[in-house]
This record gives sequence, structure tokens and C-alpha cells, in this order.
Amino acid sequence: MNEPTDIGADGIPAATVVIFRNSSEDGPPEILMTIRSREMVFAGGMAVFPGGRVDPADFDLGAKIGGRLDPDEAAHQIAVVRETLEETGLVIGLTGEINADKARAARKYLEKTGELEPVLEHFGWELDLDQLVPFARWYPKNERIPRVYDTRFYLADIGTGAVEIEADLSENTHLFWTTAQGALDSAERGDIKVIFPTRRNLERLALFENFAAAKAQAEAIPVRTITPFIGEMDGKSWLHIGEDLGYPVTGEPLNTVARG
Repeated sequence: MNEPTDIGADGIPAATVVIFRNSSEDGPPEILMTIRSREMVFAGGMAVFPGGRVDPADFDLGAKIGGRLDPDEAAHQIAVVRETLEETGLVIGLTGEINADKARAARKYLEKTGELEPVLEHFGWELDLDQLVPFARWYPKNERIPRVYDTRFYLADIGTGAVEIEADLSENTHLFWTTAQGALDSAERGDIKVIFPTRRNLERLALFENFAAAKAQAEAIPVRTITPFIGEMDGKSWLHIGEDLGYPVTGEPLNTVARG
């Protein structure tokens, strides 16, 4: 196999979150996914997790808050909080007086400001980034795709999940709750489309019977940057990732891979 090589391109910093909620029927946990608008340059029409690029204001706020996180990591987690509120209407990673009405108002306020810090000040909320669990980091810097994102993945849990969600209808057209295996089954039937990192993460998420199990594995396996690489297997080209990163499936034939 050919190990990944650095082509020298800087990835666009991005962050995404897998939001868990308890199943209403005592089954596997459900996760929140969104369908991206077909007009989007990256992963248009694909099913993905909420998230997006890290904005300059996220870096500014990350540098201000101090604490246990370095500013760069804090900025990525702040981006997750902001993007989740913007794209779905859910409030995660924050503390204070939070209810459905305030969440709706905060989302509208965020649409006006475009930054999270004014929202926190206006509603008297504080960041609680301990709610986010680092899960993975994907940087496909060797792949020929329209935009190369260096994306950090996080886990979050909302428990019973008695919350309102609504797509923003700009970047996303539809939001839905599903089990990880349910999403894989939908992709197999052709009901949804998923890119290579999403499929691998869904396979990993399908291992867990609850959020606690997912969190335990995430904390036991240090996050290392995953850069997929091409190798030969049985006379065919495959796209691979490392074998010791917590993923049950580590490769796929190149001719079946969906990219951004």
C-alpha cells in the first residue's frame, strides 16, 4: 500500500458533531443527520452530520476563553456549538437558562450576528465545552476533491431528545434522526448518499449500544489525523485508512467510493 504523502495544501479548518439521543423504543441510540443542499460545492446532496468551517470569530473567542483547551481546539468546539444552533436549532455545549423559546430566539439572533459571542452575551449563556467529546479528525489532503477540509469530529448527547429541530434550508434541506445502522441501510438502498468519511464513521458508531459506550471508546483511542490513502488489494485499487483508529471497516474499493 502507498502511505499518504503531504501535497502541501492547507486544509480548511472545519468541525462536525454526532448528536445522540435515546431511542424511544429502548433500542440503539439515534443520531442526527442532515441532507446538504445540492447546490453546495462540497458534498452537495449528501447525508452528513451537522457542522461546517471554523470562522475567524470562532478563533477569536477560542483565544479569549482560556481554560483546559488550547485556543485552536477551543475554536473548533465553538464552531460546533455555533453551526449546530445555526443549522438545526439545537443548543449544545452551553449552559444557562435554555428552553425551546430561547433556542428559537437565539437561532434568529445568530442569523443576524453570524457570531456566537454576541449570542452568549445577549442570552446570558456560557460555554460548557465539556459536553463535547473529541471523536476523530479527517483530513483527505491527498484526494482530488473540490475543497479539502481538515475536519474534527465530536460527540454530544441530548438524552431523551425531546427537542425541536428544523433545517436552515440554505446549506441543508432536511434533518432526520436515525440509528447509525439505519443510515447505513438507507445508503445501501440508495435512499441517501454518504461520502467515504461519513460511511466509515457510521460503521464505527453502529458498534455502540449507547452514548456512554461511544464516549468510552472515543476517550480510550487518542484522536489522530486520518488521511485516506490508495493501495492495491486483490488486483483492485482501494481507499484505506489506518487499522488502529477504532473503525471496524478500514477500506473500500476505489470505484465505489463517494467523495465530496
